[in-house]
Amino acid sequence: MAGRIITSEACVAEGAAWLAAAEPRFAHALDLTGPLPLRRREDGFAQLLSAIVSQQVSVASARAIWARLEGAGMVTPAAILAADPEALRGLGLSRQKAGYAQALAAAGIDFDALREAPTEQVVADLTAVKGIGVWTAEIYAMFSLGHADVFAPGDLALQEGARLLFDLEERPRERGLRTMAEAWSPWRAVAARALWAYYHVQKQREGIA
Repeated sequence: MAGRIITSEACVAEGAAWLAAAEPRFAHALDLTGPLPLRRREDGFAQLLSAIVSQQVSVASARAIWARLEGAGMVTPAAILAADPEALRGLGLSRQKAGYAQALAAAGIDFDALREAPTEQVVADLTAVKGIGVWTAEIYAMFSLGHADVFAPGDLALQEGARLLFDLEERPRERGLRTMAEAWSPWRAVAARALWAYYHVQKQREGIA
């Protein structure tokens, strides 16, 4: 089973209260950030295709490419599989990403079944597809499926947020942050939201300074 699913701001608030009680540093962070966002997204093929499009390009570039794909009707498995790779490249995808898109379309992922699957199964199923890494799979579980107890320690902003909040000498690496996050179970996805929010607050302060 998937475990606790975050469906509303009230769920996020419940997790935030738990974290604040369990760890004084989260209480401090939440005093600065205020209520944390829900950040739920749709699930399914298009969401993962969008994640592939967004890899290693600016937000503006990703939006432009996605708009071209949508305009051409290239956001379903059938359309991607039927497309010539050169046509996908003409819409802005690199040769590599065109290959990833067609691998995703050919994977036959049962997105309905993923809604009921535990996080470990979601990550295993998604990372079996060429072009989808652990970070993308964990973010999908967190925001598209709403899993409450998933974390994405490969995220650089989470690493930096943890460094700042816990006054660490250096940014924790993925393995170390994954171990740290075990203490924040069963609300690791809310801990991630808190660290992202805290990171942005601190970066804004630095900008003002």
